[in-house]
Amino acid sequence: MQNLKSAIIICAMLFTFGVSMQAQTNEKKQEQPMKEVCNFLKQCGKYFIATVEGDQPRVRPFGTAAIYENRLYIQTGKRKNVAKQMMANPKIEICAYDEANGVWLRIEATVVPDERVEAKQFMLDEYPSLKGMYSATDDNTFLLYLSNVTATFYSFEGEPRVVKF
Repeated sequence: MQNLKSAIIICAMLFTFGVSMQAQTNEKKQEQPMKEVCNFLKQCGKYFIATVEGDQPRVRPFGTAAIYENRLYIQTGKRKNVAKQMMANPKIEICAYDEANGVWLRIEATVVPDERVEAKQFMLDEYPSLKGMYSATDDNTFLLYLSNVTATFYSFEGEPRVVKF
């Protein structure tokens, strides 16, 4: 009976270890495409976000992109129309163009607000120039992470390449 209990405990430990390793592997698989997308956005400097207001598309430039706790974040102000549009309809598209390499990126995603002070502070530390307009504790800083991301890299010289995270 004691051997059976020991065997069950060992099997449970191995199963838990296997599940943990699988979760780490899945996280690593997501991490690389996310880093590639974030680096592309940073390299471009400015990118364009499309939202919807009623039945009218709205497009404007953005310049923030950072990975925090394995999520790709962007930032804006809550008082801006873009924030109101994203709260009403969290589906967005992003387009960025790297002219030097002739590559552009289209991202389909859903934005999810993150009100945590530590996440806001991380973004402000990544972009110190924003600290004149925003703070981690104000009621205007609007931090969002991208979920359900489909990012497609295009060029005139090859087939599109899709990454998801």
